[in-house]
Amino acid sequence: MRKFSTSVAWLALLFGVAGTSTPSRAETGQVAVVFTKGGFIVGVGGGEGVLVLRGKRYPFTVSGMSVGFTIGASTTKLVGRALNLRGPASIEGSYSAVGAGGALAAGAGGVQLQNANGVILQLSGPKVGAEVSAAVGGVTVRLK
Repeated sequence: MRKFSTSVAWLALLFGVAGTSTPSRAETGQVAVVFTKGGFIVGVGGGEGVLVLRGKRYPFTVSGMSVGFTIGASTTKLVGRALNLRGPASIEGSYSAVGAGGALAAGAGGVQLQNANGVILQLSGPKVGAEVSAAVGGVTVRLK
């Protein structure tokens, strides 16, 4: 009888652990964004983009503002990946720069942004226009 109780306890533990573990459902999507920014002291920008996830296109708007030293205007066409998606709606939210690659360089650049949902946007592309910026700010993404 004692052997039977021990076996039942082990089986219960095994099924309990197996029942609580869930595979990661995070997905990666493709992103393309066109962002225009301009200003003097306060930089304001906006644009549009599209998320491609599971073969479907999800258009979104991008808006952002930075406060600091900003002079000029630029248009940036960025492409890349959206990591840690839990569906298209998880791309929405306010993003801030992650790591040292958070600034766009003159001519071409890359940026890595993260929102509160854990979604990371890894984007790169050329910048057209003349802008000098030493500002800190964020970007907000909203599905259309």
